[in-house]
Amino acid sequence: MFNKNEHSYKVNIEKPNQCVHLGRISGVKKQLDKRLQSVRGTDALTRPPRGWIKAVREALGLTTAQMARRMGVSQPRVVGIEKAEKTAAITLATLERAAQALDCRLVYTLVPRKSLEQLIEDRARQVAKARIQSAGHTMALEAQSVDADDEKEQLEALVRKLIEKAGSGFWKDEQSRTRL
Repeated sequence: MFNKNEHSYKVNIEKPNQCVHLGRISGVKKQLDKRLQSVRGTDALTRPPRGWIKAVREALGLTTAQMARRMGVSQPRVVGIEKAEKTAAITLATLERAAQALDCRLVYTLVPRKSLEQLIEDRARQVAKARIQSAGHTMALEAQSVDADDEKEQLEALVRKLIEKAGSGFWKDEQSRTRL
């Protein structure tokens, strides 16, 4: 559903080539958060110490020579591939080829440590605190002060405003950041 007048688009995250209005991506964030919730905080998908390729190959009872034939490479190349995975130097293309040779499906996922909503709120709070602290310092130099409750209210209002307008500039470091 697209409604250009209200700037809200319903986006299917399975089809990432579809355009998303940057100001209204909370629905997409929620969909993605929901999908990632089942794997967040679990070690089930953590790479085994010797790598997935070697773990699955050995579990299937395949030798490196048999794996090499399945991949169409030499036996020493399979050893090198397993070593590359163990040291995080493997490419996704090679992982995909190894997965196919093992009759597996490669699943590539970035799993945030917190929900996407929480990451954005944390960043907004960090930016808001820096801005308020800077303004507070200036006011203190001018012998003006802000009540602690007022400062907390201002902080929360600024956090909400920053979340509403969050975009790529929102993540710039403090030294090079521009006003949102």
